[in-house]
Amino acid sequence: MKRIITLFTIAFVFAGLAVYQYMTHNPDAATLAASSEDFKPKAGYKAVSFKLPALDEQSYEIGGKQSKLSFVNFWASWCGPCELEAPDLQRLHEKYGESIQMYGINATKYDKERSARDFVNEHEFTFPILMDREGDVTKQYKVDTFPTTFLIDDDGVIRERINGVITFEEWERIIAKWM
Repeated sequence: MKRIITLFTIAFVFAGLAVYQYMTHNPDAATLAASSEDFKPKAGYKAVSFKLPALDEQSYEIGGKQSKLSFVNFWASWCGPCELEAPDLQRLHEKYGESIQMYGINATKYDKERSARDFVNEHEFTFPILMDREGDVTKQYKVDTFPTTFLIDDDGVIRERINGVITFEEWERIIAKWM
């Protein structure tokens, strides 16, 4: 009898967790445009448009027709190479902030939001940091290593996909190539 009560209690707890997860799911966390079957997140392909909230909950839309070159960097606070790259990203923003639109996308599904906020504050980022809380954009863009950066031109075409860290001088060369 005790065993049946224990099993029933465990089943009840799991059912409660499932209901809680369903009720707290935020469908507005990321909005992806309908993805085309032939989308490949690499150079030469149209970037799938998406909309994500920033740390201040303001929404930003990336992809499609833009007014200037977009620099989109996927990162996580626990990532050693991201830590190494962070000062260069801020320098790039300070140097090219008027010429390019720079975004950091925290892979929040694989990170802790508090840690991400601490990381942003520690590195004094002044460009928008978007939160991919559900992981949909990270998955859509097939990001499985951090950092991964995309340069997307003003027509919404991916011009570069860089996995890992490169030097500041190499970033300058690549940005100059597509500006």
